[in-house]
Amino acid sequence: MANSSNLLIMRLTIILVALVHSLSAKTLNVVTDYGAKADGTLAFQNVRDVLVTGTTSINSQLFHIVIDASQNVRVDRVEIVAPDSSPNTDGIHVEDSTGVTITNSNIGTGDDCISIGKGTQNLWIEGIKCGPGHGISIGSLGKEAVEPGVQNVTVKNVVLTGTQNGLRIKSWARQSTGFVKSILFDGATMNNVKYPIIIDQDYCPDRKNCPGQNSGVKISQVTYSNVRGTSATQVAVLFKCSPSSWCQGIRMANVQLSYRGQPSTASCQNAIGTAGGLMVPQSCLKLSST
Repeated sequence: MANSSNLLIMRLTIILVALVHSLSAKTLNVVTDYGAKADGTLAFQNVRDVLVTGTTSINSQLFHIVIDASQNVRVDRVEIVAPDSSPNTDGIHVEDSTGVTITNSNIGTGDDCISIGKGTQNLWIEGIKCGPGHGISIGSLGKEAVEPGVQNVTVKNVVLTGTQNGLRIKSWARQSTGFVKSILFDGATMNNVKYPIIIDQDYCPDRKNCPGQNSGVKISQVTYSNVRGTSATQVAVLFKCSPSSWCQGIRMANVQLSYRGQPSTASCQNAIGTAGGLMVPQSCLKLSST
C-alpha cells in the first residue's frame, strides 16, 4: 500500500461468474438492508488516497464495490453489471468514509446502483448512468439506536433508466441518533423511473419484521434541482417523513416529471420546505409543522 502522500492507482478488470465468489481481492462484511451479512467483492477498508479506474464487475453474488472507513477514494469510469432480479448486488456502497468521489460510471444491478451508508461525509457523485436497479440511495439508515449521520453529499448530472427509485433517502422506523443533512441533488434525468424522488422513513423490505415505531433519523437541508423526465407511477415525488421528526428544509427547484404524457403528482407526509421555478408536479411541501 502506498503511503498517504502517494496515489494508489488500481486498474482492474474483474470478471465474475454467477455462483462463483473466489477473488484474490479482499472481501469485507457489510450489513444488508435485510439484516444479513454481505461481502463486497472488491472492498476497501481503512485506506486513503486511492484511485480505482477502468474496472469492470459482472454478476457479483453480493455488493460489487465497498468503501468503508476510508478517506479520499476516487472511483472513475467503472462498469458494473448484474441482473435486475439479483438482490443485494449494490453497485458501490460507501460507509463511514469521507472525501469519496464517484464519477463517469455505468451501473446496472438488482439493488441500489450507489448506496450511501452511515457516517458518510463529503461525498461527490457525478456523471452516473444507473439502470436497472433501485436508484441512488442514502440509507438505509437507523438500523442501530446509536449511529453516525450522513452529510455533505452532492449528486450531479445523473441518468436513471427503468429503476425502481431515482433519488432516494430511506430509514427504518425506529429510534436512532442518525441524521441526513446538507444534501444536493442537482441535474437528474429520469427515464420511466417508478419513484423518481422519494424519502421513505418507514423503510421495511417486503414489509416483514418491521420495527413499527417512528424513525428518529433527522433529515434536513435536502435540495432537489433540475430534475426532469418520466415517472412510471403517477406519484413521482413521495416524501414519507417521520411523524416524530419531520423532514426540515427541503428545497425543490425546476422539477419537471411527467407520467404517461400527463403531469405527475406529489405526496407529502410530515415534510417542511419550499419550491421554486417550474414545478411539475405541484409542490406538496408545508411551510411549517403547524
